[in-house]
Amino acid sequence: MRGGRSDEFCRCQACLGKYTLLGDEENPRLSMFDRRLPCFGCGIGWSCFLLGFLCPIIWYVAALLYCCKYYNRDPRERPGLAASAVLAVIFTAATIITLAVLLICCVNKRFLNSCAS
Repeated sequence: MRGGRSDEFCRCQACLGKYTLLGDEENPRLSMFDRRLPCFGCGIGWSCFLLGFLCPIIWYVAALLYCCKYYNRDPRERPGLAASAVLAVIFTAATIITLAVLLICCVNKRFLNSCAS
């Protein structure tokens, strides 16, 4: 099977054409992703996504990994890192809105207390 493509079937008598070749001599990157993902097979991106609900700072770490193109090492990490980056943006917007509302309420409360005196 020297020089064959990865979509060809094995021609030996034991296999009888039931199995395909996993590794390709022409393109060794094809067999690079046969190994399991880290973090119990879930991947760093989805692990950060889930753990971010406990500690939102982890979403920012995953967003940094996404912006630094960590997924070029393993493309299977890309969806989880992207989801964490999106949640980091949503969490930032929610935090800014919450702090703005609290600041406005605090300023109005002080203004009303100073007017009543």
